[in-house]
Amino acid sequence: MKKHIVCFGDSNTHGYCAVTNGRFDESERWCCLLQEKLGSDFLVLEEGLSGRTTCFTDPIHEGLNGLDYIYPCLMSHEPVDLLVIMLGTNDTKERFGASAACIALGLKRLVAKAIATTDCWRDGKPNILIVSPQNIDKRYETSHVGETMGRGCAEKSEGLAEQFSEIARLMGCHFMDADKVLAAPVNNIDYMHLTLEGHRQLADALAKEITKLFVL
Repeated sequence: MKKHIVCFGDSNTHGYCAVTNGRFDESERWCCLLQEKLGSDFLVLEEGLSGRTTCFTDPIHEGLNGLDYIYPCLMSHEPVDLLVIMLGTNDTKERFGASAACIALGLKRLVAKAIATTDCWRDGKPNILIVSPQNIDKRYETSHVGETMGRGCAEKSEGLAEQFSEIARLMGCHFMDADKVLAAPVNNIDYMHLTLEGHRQLADALAKEITKLFVL
């Protein structure tokens, strides 16, 4: 049986393209590119949703709380060999009033619930890779999303990697800092979404990391 890898994230996992206000296609999205790189022994499952948070309920849009969806998501894809979580960008929105440290606590709740979903894991062994997202560029404040995102998002996003790394250590998860492996900057439209090259680079980095995890 193929190894099932669930990629749980927000619009950058869904493949939002700021240039078209649509979605990158199957030859461009990092999840699809990751599938190509890992090969036929793996099944990469896209579970990206624009606006998704770790555990915060959005007062404007419904269904975006990752904590509410992680159980049915994992159970629908069982047996799961690896869960990749890349969230945090939306949690920086001003309306949630959460610091980088509080966002990390939200991630901890999400990870704990994923681990506790014991029936989804192959052989009952949780296996989670936390990916801290690429930093938001402060110029987002001048873009069309500036008013709805609110102030302080870039500063909070810069603190996520350190906080998420500590959560990974505490919860026994693997960790990767996307901001460190991506040479391509975020796009110059909203300054927070991956570019086409960003998707390629993220797929490359994750393929190398995941291959190591399954060799060990």
